Amino acid sequence: MKSFNVAVVGATGMVGRTILNILEERNFPINNLYLFSSSKSAGTRVQFRGNNYIVEELCDTSFDRKIDIALFSAGGATSIKYAPIAASKGVIVIDNSSAFRMDKDVPLIVPEVNESEMYKHNGIIANPNCSTIQAVVALKPLHDRYGIKRIVYSTYQAVSGSGVKGITDLENGLAGKPNSFYPHPIYNNCLPHIDVFEQNGYTKEEIKMIEETKKILNDYNLKITATTVRVPVSNCHSEAVNVELDNDFDLGELKNTLINSPGIILVDEPEKNLYPLASLANGKDEVFVGRVRRDESLDYGINMWIVADNIRKGAATNSVQIAESLIKNM
Repeated sequence: MKSFNVAVVGATGMVGRTILNILEERNFPINNLYLFSSSKSAGTRVQFRGNNYIVEELCDTSFDRKIDIALFSAGGATSIKYAPIAASKGVIVIDNSSAFRMDKDVPLIVPEVNESEMYKHNGIIANPNCSTIQAVVALKPLHDRYGIKRIVYSTYQAVSGSGVKGITDLENGLAGKPNSFYPHPIYNNCLPHIDVFEQNGYTKEEIKMIEETKKILNDYNLKITATTVRVPVSNCHSEAVNVELDNDFDLGELKNTLINSPGIILVDEPEKNLYPLASLANGKDEVFVGRVRRDESLDYGINMWIVADNIRKGAATNSVQIAESLIKNM
């Protein structure tokens, strides 16, 4: 099997370390591995497949070597500066930040949904927002079969989505200490505030979900609204998604459509109190769907409850899946 030279940018962060774990778990064919970070973390030793690697400081010349794929997870500013440098030197960049997601020349990819679009890249492929990824995995098969007219997102997002600072705030709250990151204590609260507020009253997280969904599903006529909420859960995002379809459906057939779609596990036995939970999705790569039922206030409406590990499928795993798709044609 052919092997590839791979770089991970932001290798010491939460998502970067998870990317390394998943590359190892999935036996991604790597010849040479290069790890990059800011000057603060440069020199850190990271173990991968039994070998120790020293993390290098990312700089303008970091990609002056043969690198096939670079997985970026170091924030938007780093991506804006260094992803074009890498791409100019023949590296295919898979970027986890929001820097290029809405760029019309950059494909925004969830492999189960729009894999074919990734091959239109000009050296950079964007990884969507974590909350968007899990939603579109469940929405795509329904859009294909029934058509979707409108989506209402209500999310319940774990503190790991904020990185180490979010987790620390929750842990401090549990210990009776004051918060230092969120505007209010996350312990014992649900905060309807993820990212900054825009002039229209929506947060950037809500706008991301709305606009990214349209781009990924390639349907800019979709009517979408969103309310995103940070909740005192360590890991895994949960979402209540209300969908108005274009056409009528048999509920059993709709559920079978979900069951037979890639990346989805249906957990929907309310009579046994079985439905997706954060604790069920934690550490897994699938998207879990349940509480699938008609919205009886609409002619063709359904409600779904969607849960996934936001660090894995919502970021690291999706990036590695994109890389796996790419190498099939390299």
